[in-house]
Parts: sequence; C-alpha cells; structure tokens
Amino acid sequence: MFILTSTNTIANHFIAELRDVNIQQDSMRFRKNMERLGEVLAYEISKLLSYQPASVQTPLAIANTNLLIQQPVLVTILRASLPFHQGFLNVFDRAENAFIGAYRGKHRADETFDIQMDYLACPDLSHKTIILIDPMLATGKSLIKSYEALLTYGKPARIIIAVAIASPEGIHFLQTLIPEANFFVGTIDEKLNEKFYIIPGLGDAGDLAYGEKL
Repeated sequence: MFILTSTNTIANHFIAELRDVNIQQDSMRFRKNMERLGEVLAYEISKLLSYQPASVQTPLAIANTNLLIQQPVLVTILRASLPFHQGFLNVFDRAENAFIGAYRGKHRADETFDIQMDYLACPDLSHKTIILIDPMLATGKSLIKSYEALLTYGKPARIIIAVAIASPEGIHFLQTLIPEANFFVGTIDEKLNEKFYIIPGLGDAGDLAYGEKL
C-alpha cells in the first residue's frame, strides 16, 4: 500500500484544490489537477516494474541505462477517470488501454444500489501488468465488477489499483477480494456516509470534470 499523502509533497496542493468548493468551479483546473495527480502516482508505480539493461547512442558516446521491459495496460472506468487516466498515459505513453463503462445504478430506499456495466473495450491481458484507474474508491463494487469482467481477456501477471481518494471500507473490501493487488492511493479519507459517498471526499468527480448528468 502506497499512500501519497503519507509524505508531504506538492501533490498535497493538487488534492487540496480538487477538494476546494471554490476552485472546483473551474472544471479545466479540476481536470488538470486530476491529471497531475495521475502523473505522480504513475511515477511511483514505475518503481515496481521490471527493467533491463540497454544502451543509447548520444552524439558523443554510448550511454548505458535501464529501460522498462513491458508497459502496463491502463484500465479506466468511464467517465470520471478520464483526466486521471490521462496523467498515467502521459507517463506510460506506449501503454495499451482498456475502457469500462461501469457506474452506480439508482439508489434504493435504503440507499443500496447495483453496479451497471454498459461498455468494455480491452486488449489481451495475459501475463501483463494492469493498472485499474479510478479517482474515487468508495464501496469498491464498481472496481470489483470491472476486474471480474477483465479476467475474460486473460489472467494478468500483476494487478495495481490506483485511486486518488479512497475510503477505508473500499480499501478493506478490495483487499479481501483481490489480496494480490498493490494499492497506490492519493489519500485515504475518514469514512463512507449513509449514501456510500466518501467523507470528506470531493463530490462527484465526473460531474466536476465534465458537467452534471441527468
């Protein structure tokens, strides 16, 4: 488990602006902060991946280095994840990508809900590292449903879950069902409320990035 805010960095400013109700009025800045947070987490994740020796011809001589053996597959849950996903794609710029349309259905009288899934486009995942990207980890139900659907495209070698803001309940739920996963989290908040939204959270990331939906 890597928690970005466990160390003071400039990423604290990105998360603070994502939460701030006044700065949130600027949807372009909201998207940019989510993208920058994705870039920071992608850099940290890159430390886990496998490298091999390589050489590069400069204008003056040969430079020895270590280069990534295989780019991960970036898996994004539409639509809220798109700016966050772009940050990862800026870093892993040769990565394959998968896109999933998964979202909360209508809340029932007791505030429970089902996860709807309408879309899935995915490459072969066999023996690859996949990064499941979602800005908000509340209950974890949409991530689990997405992960189960992805397994029909092959068994990955490594699973990494990357979120901007998580609830303790969502983390526990995913750790129970996908114990082999590595977690890279911007910050872990206090709890879920009675409607299963993260407190203090930041609101609806999709609406803040792209406008309210009906």
